[in-house]
Amino acid sequence: MGLGPPTNPARARKIWIMTSSLLLALLLCAPVQEEAPAPQTKKVTGLTAPDGLPMTAEYREASAEPGTPLLVLFHQARSSRGEYRPIMPRLSALGFNCLAVDLRSGGKMNDVKNGTNRYSNRMTKGNSYLDARGDLIAALEFGRANYAPEGTKLVAWGSSYSASLVVEVAGVRPELVDGVIAFAPGEYFKSLGKSETWIRESAAAVTCPVFMTGARSEEKEWRPIFDALGTEEKVGFVPESKGAHGSSALWQETEGSAEYWKALEGFLDRYFPRVNKN
Repeated sequence: MGLGPPTNPARARKIWIMTSSLLLALLLCAPVQEEAPAPQTKKVTGLTAPDGLPMTAEYREASAEPGTPLLVLFHQARSSRGEYRPIMPRLSALGFNCLAVDLRSGGKMNDVKNGTNRYSNRMTKGNSYLDARGDLIAALEFGRANYAPEGTKLVAWGSSYSASLVVEVAGVRPELVDGVIAFAPGEYFKSLGKSETWIRESAAAVTCPVFMTGARSEEKEWRPIFDALGTEEKVGFVPESKGAHGSSALWQETEGSAEYWKALEGFLDRYFPRVNKN
């Protein structure tokens, strides 16, 4: 009984390559497993970075009333949108709609894995702080188009490296933002080819209201950026307590969180009045 035609090495290799390519394509297209959205929030769909990278985000609505301000929330290094899980309920009670976004430069926070980072790793995209800049701009454009119609204020909120980026973007793309909240910004980009004063240089063109703070020991990092801001509508806050790095300064368990909230709410009340405030 015959054993069939002899194997054709070239044909076998071609079939293997085609099969491998198909499997890789299916893998890249498959959605990343995400944690369920936090209570009273919903998963955001359709948000994509300029290079085609899918981005994960969640939205919490305080009010559907026209004119309700939108806060677009960005995390710090090795973190995720989970950084804002303890913060969004209070922001919602204050009358703000919130869009919490995963940037590709991140990891995990409060048991929430960064979906954009996982897509980035799967698709072998760059995930440096600078690579995340495109994600940040895409998220602001998406927020403006979907949750902040004409006449609605949009505030870009950053934590650590993303705090620097929201300042920079507010300077070069002023049409995207009506305000900036920056927790612990700094000149974090020299090793990525930027100058030691890149954020300060961009800050000079910022004309919208800005709130800036950090841990007590970090004032020397953010004060030069604050002083360079082109706007007079700015609040710089140095806590009496030790505080914390980034937006985690607002977590209830952080020493001095109450004084951060008081300063922040004063800024928000002054510059961003709400339709509904509980």
